[in-house]
Amino acid sequence: MTETFVIDTPVGRLQIQVDDEQLTSIQLNSQSKLMAAQTLFGLTVTEQIKNYFRLAQFKFELPLLQKGTEHQLKVWSALCQIPAGSVLTYGQLAKKIGSSARAIGNACRNNPLPIVVPCHRIVAASDIGGFSGAQQGVLLDIKRSLLNHEGLSF
Repeated sequence: MTETFVIDTPVGRLQIQVDDEQLTSIQLNSQSKLMAAQTLFGLTVTEQIKNYFRLAQFKFELPLLQKGTEHQLKVWSALCQIPAGSVLTYGQLAKKIGSSARAIGNACRNNPLPIVVPCHRIVAASDIGGFSGAQQGVLLDIKRSLLNHEGLSF
């Protein structure tokens, strides 16, 4: 069963989709009206996201349904190993998993589960880098807010 709901967070509204008790997508900066989760799993997702915003060190424990290429799945898995309050550059992660910085950026851009799969913890060598394909604007403000929440400033 697919369920879509919209929650308010310190970084704006998130539109969340779950399917058969797996988290499938999180849309940042949703303009949709608030809509509470109706299923037990949806309520669990909501509570875990709220817990993250209460305590940056909170570790998500949610089953994820990630659809992507083998490379994207490898990158997304590596992102989940970066602890809150830490960052890696695109190049550092690329070296760690045997990829290229550009391929890391592309995988981050296509991450369907921002925040839970913390692509915000990947930065450029000289600055904050992009976020969800954006180089400026509200999405970059969200990345900055998430990093600030975890004790980092850019």
